[in-house]
Amino acid sequence: MVIGLGRFGSSLAGELVSRGSEVLAIDSRPDVVQRHADELTHTAVADTTDPESLRQLGVPQFRRAVVAIGTDLEASILTTSLLADFGIPHIWAKATSRQHGRILERVGAHHVVLPEHDMGERVAHLVTGRMLDYIEIEEDFALVKTLTPDEAVDRALGESRLRSKYGVTVVGVKRPGEEFTYATADTVVRKGDILIVAGQKDQVEEFADIT
Repeated sequence: MVIGLGRFGSSLAGELVSRGSEVLAIDSRPDVVQRHADELTHTAVADTTDPESLRQLGVPQFRRAVVAIGTDLEASILTTSLLADFGIPHIWAKATSRQHGRILERVGAHHVVLPEHDMGERVAHLVTGRMLDYIEIEEDFALVKTLTPDEAVDRALGESRLRSKYGVTVVGVKRPGEEFTYATADTVVRKGDILIVAGQKDQVEEFADIT
């Protein structure tokens, strides 16, 4: 179930449908629901801050819900609270700020996403550094896609001791024209290989700077 069909919610609902999921998409705006009715498996117009409206749609029977309401903070918080009261075991909620996210967690969200903030941080790392991609897993832990540093070229990962030097773990390697493979201590990396590196944010950033 996806509640809120703005850009984030409609994109998420469409992607879930394309992956074969049955999705109930709810929004309070009839014109928005009508616009997406042909793309999604089930749509409904409802005030999601009204518990009776949610009961009529069978919302308490769902196991997974995403609250993708954007700028209406009151509706976002009230809707999340109602889903928690219904006992839905997996609730994701979109936040517009960290403060909003903390409130959503307090009223029952199990997972909080900040899409604009996360994308802004990701692009900032790509623009200012030498990373090919950057994904923050938790507040202080990240995965980075970067190139092989000169000091590791033509050496096994165990021999180059990147982990002991930089505190990062190389978890995958991709040679040009080949698929990614899991990295081991015996994996020999070449110039131009792409590495997937995991570690604390400051450590992976430092490592990417030497590549």
